[in-house]
Amino acid sequence: MKKTALTLLCLAIGIASASADAIIKQSMKKYHKPDDAIAKKVGKGEASDAELAELLKSYEEMKGAKPSKGDAGSWEEKTAAVIGALKKVQAKEAAGPAEFKKAIDCKACHSVHKGK
Repeated sequence: MKKTALTLLCLAIGIASASADAIIKQSMKKYHKPDDAIAKKVGKGEASDAELAELLKSYEEMKGAKPSKGDAGSWEEKTAAVIGALKKVQAKEAAGPAEFKKAIDCKACHSVHKGK
C-alpha cells in the first residue's frame, strides 16, 4: 500500500513538472517567437486590449509554473517584472512599453531558467 502511494506521488510530481515546463514552452512559442507575436506588438505599441489580456493571462500561468532550472526567487522576480510592465502597458502608462521590452529580455531569463 505504501509503495503504491509513493509511486503515485512520484508520478504526480513528474506530471506536474512536465506540465509546468509545457506551459512555459507553449507560451514562449505562441507569444514571443512568431514574427507577428503579441509580445513584439506590445513593444511597438500595436497590441490590442484583447491581445494584452491574453498575454497577461499567459504570463500569470507561467508565474505559477516552475522552470526547468534556476532559483525560484529569480523566477518570481522576473515573472513579476514582466507582469507589472504589461499591466503598465494596459493602463497606457508612458513607461510601460520600455519597461516591457526590458522585462522580456530573452537572454536574461533563458541563461538562468531555460533547460534543454
